[in-house]
Amino acid sequence: MPKKVGILSIFLMFLLAAGLTGCGQQTAKPAETPKAKVLKVGSETTFAPFEFQDEKSKEYVGFDMDLIRAIGKEMGVEVQIQSMGFDGLIPALEAGNIDVAISGMTITAERAKKVDFSTPYYKSGLSMVVKVDNDTLKTFKDLEGKRIAVQIGTTGAMEAKKIKDATIREFNNAPEAFMELKAGGVDAVVNDLPVNEYYIAQAGGKDAKVVGEPLTSEEYGIAISKKNTETTEKVNKAIETLKKNGEYERIYMKWFGKKPPQ
Repeated sequence: MPKKVGILSIFLMFLLAAGLTGCGQQTAKPAETPKAKVLKVGSETTFAPFEFQDEKSKEYVGFDMDLIRAIGKEMGVEVQIQSMGFDGLIPALEAGNIDVAISGMTITAERAKKVDFSTPYYKSGLSMVVKVDNDTLKTFKDLEGKRIAVQIGTTGAMEAKKIKDATIREFNNAPEAFMELKAGGVDAVVNDLPVNEYYIAQAGGKDAKVVGEPLTSEEYGIAISKKNTETTEKVNKAIETLKKNGEYERIYMKWFGKKPPQ
């Protein structure tokens, strides 16, 4: 009897030791690194200098791209850029496919019925571009009865359609509209002033020129789903911080060569 008890005791001690060893192995297992939160950003990436693809790196660059990445950093999230057509941005927000849209989007009452906007981050206006040797088109009034190229879904397209007897040709992006002007298919391009100026600067002023005074005064905002008020609050707070700490001014200077208007 004593011998059996001794064997049983040794067996129980062995099981206990094995159990403790197993527990020790479990506690030693490294904890999983939590996944970074992602901010899914939609943008029409052919709207230089706000968003476009760098030919060498293939990265999306521009004023908007630098700004949204800086906003994401302030929010503590990873920014993922998704390129899509401009007219598809608001539907993508409504469907929940993206969290925010930044694409030189003018804040309008019509758009504000469908989405919320951040505080304005850029002041713009519509201007017209004609061929460099065109001296007859000087104001928007002169565009009556003319052929006008615009980017689909933009405020430029909306305003051009108001011009009496004008023939409007809509293109998926700004470069296509400028190519049509260069080819002689239209008399003018109506688009945002900084985009028009950037195109002319890149072309060396050989093909086109900006004429007349800006038709409108507009403000750009970041579009966000009306269901996502928390994101809107965080984006606004980040923009405020970037303006206070000088990062917004640095980004503005980088792309426009001057300080932002006060």
